[in-house]
Amino acid sequence: MLKTIQALLVVTVLVFTSCAEKKAPEQVVKKQNQPNIILFVADDHGTDALGCYGNEVIKTPNLDQLAAEGTIFKNAYCTSASCAASRSVILSGKFGHATGSYGHVHDYHHFSTFDNVKSLPILLEEDGYETARIGKYHVAPETVYHFNTVLEADPRNTVEMAEKCGNVLNSDKPFFLYFCTDDPHRGHPFEPEQWNDPNSFGNKVEGYKGVETVVYDPKDVLVPSFLPDTKESREEIAQYYQSVSRIDQGFGKLMKMLQETGKADNTIVMYISDNGMAFPGAKTTVHEPGIKLPCIIKDPTNSNKVSTNNAMISWVDLTPTILDMAKVSYNEKDFHGKSFKSILSEENPKDWNEVYASHTFHEITMYYPMRVVRSNNYKLIWNIAWRLEYPFASDLWASSTWQSIYRNNIEYYGPKKVDDYLFRPEFELYDLDKDPDEMNNLATDNEFSDILNSLKDKLKTFQQKTRDPWQIMWSHDSSMQGTGVNL
Repeated sequence: MLKTIQALLVVTVLVFTSCAEKKAPEQVVKKQNQPNIILFVADDHGTDALGCYGNEVIKTPNLDQLAAEGTIFKNAYCTSASCAASRSVILSGKFGHATGSYGHVHDYHHFSTFDNVKSLPILLEEDGYETARIGKYHVAPETVYHFNTVLEADPRNTVEMAEKCGNVLNSDKPFFLYFCTDDPHRGHPFEPEQWNDPNSFGNKVEGYKGVETVVYDPKDVLVPSFLPDTKESREEIAQYYQSVSRIDQGFGKLMKMLQETGKADNTIVMYISDNGMAFPGAKTTVHEPGIKLPCIIKDPTNSNKVSTNNAMISWVDLTPTILDMAKVSYNEKDFHGKSFKSILSEENPKDWNEVYASHTFHEITMYYPMRVVRSNNYKLIWNIAWRLEYPFASDLWASSTWQSIYRNNIEYYGPKKVDDYLFRPEFELYDLDKDPDEMNNLATDNEFSDILNSLKDKLKTFQQKTRDPWQIMWSHDSSMQGTGVNL
């Protein structure tokens, strides 16, 4: 009897071993079919400073090449024009108001994502990806936004950053590389010795090793329509351009290295920015220069391609899209965004005509919650704390662009009155087709009352679906929050 049982055990072990050996090749094949993914994130780079988005002055040949080989999104939006808040959305697929990521992470600001959030790098690593990051991080806690590999380099020297990525690009596993520059963020110190000196935007007289210094004449730059066309603005934009050209060189170096690995045909490359240019009127605002951003995607694994995609997409869509591209299964209900992988090769995809934004803080002293819906050509901004003066980020306040207006008591900042910039109405409604600069507020025009009310309803529904604590400001309904009793 004992011998019979032993024989059966031996046969059982052999059968299971045989099955395991037969399944192993299928698992290897599955991993081989997964693409590599590079998500390249610039810091404060608007659509205003890219050749492929229509600027004929700035030199961005490598990013323009990516656009020529891939797809430009013309209506791509971040959800908050603030570094940390935006990056938490990029890596979580959820709006910051639902994850505790209300504003800046560092120093006394100390906002941090709830520890029950499962982020993009965690999900990719669980599915067998090598996950690596280099450069600006600006999210917390590390346990939520964990990357398997952390690479160190000067985040202002994008060529050096690229050179440090060699081992990742040659990984035996499919890889996800999160490549984040400090450029073209304003440089320290934010307050210059003379108030009218332009910020450096990270540029140095001696330059950076391996990087060609590309200098621009202030008289040649293109001043965006929302900015004042002054000596100070032009000088700062010239510095901004120089910083962007440094990004372009690092991106070019990274693409050259990728090509040399032989993996370019199985690597999806995405270029975005966290928010718009670091000038008053863009960064920290929810107006178009602050939240409408570059998005260029090259997917060599997709044989169909369009040069331009007009879908309205949001950074909250990036995590589900990347998981979809990586062939990682996920529950759609786990994210506020949705994958746009299936419409990547369509120029005018159906039902991609609505996006939302949610901004609460930048620095902790900058409380000014705003909620936004753009539906087709109409855009509604709800300035929840509208009775407050609009707050300034410390670097934007110190900018010579702003100080040239403030110190001289000039009535207008660009096309808008300074008072209108600082003191905003509760609701702003714009027809972006007719008014792309958001100058004519239709919220008090009775002719547009139906549109206004319809968009308010959309905002309320959005806030309910995404569990936005600030929905309480509509009707003082506190049912969403707990009692705080017996904690």
